[in-house]
Order: sequence, then structure tokens, then C-alpha cells
Amino acid sequence: MRPFDYQRIGAVEEIGAQASDRASFLAGGTNLVDLMKHEIETPEQLLDISRLDLARIEDGEDGSLQVGTLVTNTALASDARVRQRWPLLSAALLAGATAQLRNRATTGGNLLQRTRCYYFYDTARPCNKRNPGEGCGAFSGHNRIHAILGASEQCIATHPSDMAVAMVALDAGVRLRAPDGSERELPVEELHRLPGDEPQRDTVLAPGELITGVHLPAPPPGRQVYRKVRDRSSYAFALVSVGVILALKDGTVSSVRIAFGGVAHKPWRARKAEAALQGRPATEEAFLKAADAELADAKGYGGNDFKIPLARRTLVAVLRDAAGKTGEARA
Repeated sequence: MRPFDYQRIGAVEEIGAQASDRASFLAGGTNLVDLMKHEIETPEQLLDISRLDLARIEDGEDGSLQVGTLVTNTALASDARVRQRWPLLSAALLAGATAQLRNRATTGGNLLQRTRCYYFYDTARPCNKRNPGEGCGAFSGHNRIHAILGASEQCIATHPSDMAVAMVALDAGVRLRAPDGSERELPVEELHRLPGDEPQRDTVLAPGELITGVHLPAPPPGRQVYRKVRDRSSYAFALVSVGVILALKDGTVSSVRIAFGGVAHKPWRARKAEAALQGRPATEEAFLKAADAELADAKGYGGNDFKIPLARRTLVAVLRDAAGKTGEARA
């Protein structure tokens, strides 16, 4: 680990004076500390925000919920309001990592975790995300867990968060604060970016910009279901995950939201599948056509070719579940 300057932040107002372009924020540290040990992340400053008053879950207006950036994954998943009204989010959180990691990992940190690509973590291998212009070892290498949607010639890595997939389906917003004190909010769907020609940029955050919290709008109508397909039953990232919120009226889809995880550089909102289902009878044929519409441009790279039919089957199964049952989401 390379030397760095450590400073504990007592109030968000201190960040403007303290932050440099090479500063990183430390909260739970479950991802950042590992990256620093591997010398993949080499911040000159480490600004410890773990003592800030940003660990609250509070009721908002019109049935919404305000989640502070330091709320742990365990606290958010177990909150009675979340379990009852946003069960998709609770199920997604409980599908991630282990209990010990969920006890430390924070809401903001979960959103900002880096890819788990083998080549990103192996500094002896080429990686455009780690060193732009170096090349991508995954194209011709071991790419079982890699992207089938939204990839570029520079990078085929995937975003690992389960929580972010649920938040995209729930139309959640993320609150941001810049070092100059200005604030903005944008949809979680717009926080992460596809690799394009700049795979080193995972998000649209400006230097020194801090996630202060997440806004969960009032829950939409319909049944919420989250399913994660992985190589083992715990402590494994998704090969494919799907979050669905489906409402029916007289057997016809009145509203639907779908998000994929494990298939792209960011949580993938399945807009084409949603459009294919809206106003249609909730039949097996409609579910298959929706899956085909979303995955028409999917591309495998050899080792991950199986992900395309897997994503198709998983989406159809989750839609079937959401259309045929009532109650809380399940992982």
C-alpha cells in the first residue's frame, strides 16, 4: 500500500477545504481498502467520513424514504419500512456479500464499488480500466462473468452491486454534494456509465463529489421480485440478476419495471422489455418476446456466451413469478 494522508472529516462543510483531486472518501472500506492494498487505487488523501451524521433512514414526503449514505446494508435491508414497502431492495441487499460485509458496507459505498473483473485486480495483466490504453485481457481470456450488454472495445467488465439493480428498478435518486457546497440529485440509473472510450470512469461523479444519500420514491404498484443467479449460494457475484416490479389489471400488464445485474458495466434498465410488455396480456409468449427484445443486441465473448440464454430464462421466470403470486420479493 502506498503512503497517503489520512484525515477524519467531522462535517460535510470541511470537505471543500480538505479534498484534492486525488482524494478518496472512506466509509465502510470493504472495497476501497482492498483496492489500496493491491495498489489499484492510490489516493493521495483518504478522507474518513464514517463519523458524519449520514446514517439515518427517514420518512420523506409523499411516502418516500430518505436513506443516508452511511446507512449500512444490514440496516437498510432489515428496516421494517423497506421490508414492507420496498421488498425488492431488501431482497437484493440480502443477496449480496456476507452478513459480516453487509454490517460494514454502506449505501454510498455499495453504489461506488468497482468491478470484480479478474484482470482489473491482477496488476500483472492488461486492463484499460486500471491503465487506459493498456488493452483488455478479458476479451481473449477468462470472461465467464463479463458483460453481454453495453460493452465496448475497451472494456467488457460488469458492475457488481445487487443493491444498485433494485434502486434502478425503483427509480431511486442519489443526492450529491460538491466540494464548493453545491448539491444536485440524479437518478441512480444515470450515476453509472457504460465504458465507451473511458472505461476508467465508472460514474459521472466530479472530483471530490460526495454521495450524501439516496431518495426512494413511494413504492410503485405491483409485486416486487428479485432473483440472483450465481455460482454458489452465498458470497458470489451475479452471473445474471433480475429485479422486476409488475402490476396487472384483468390479466394485462398495467405497469412494469425491469432491471438486470451482472450483464453490463452498470445496472441495466430493460426499457425494451418494459415497452414490449406494457399493455399486453401477461402470458408466457409475451414474456419470451420481451426477453428477446431486450437481448437482441446481446453479445458474448466465448466464456460468457451462456449468459445470453441464462438472462432470457431468468427474466421469463421472474416475470412468471411476479405475474402469478402476491407478497414480498424473494432472492
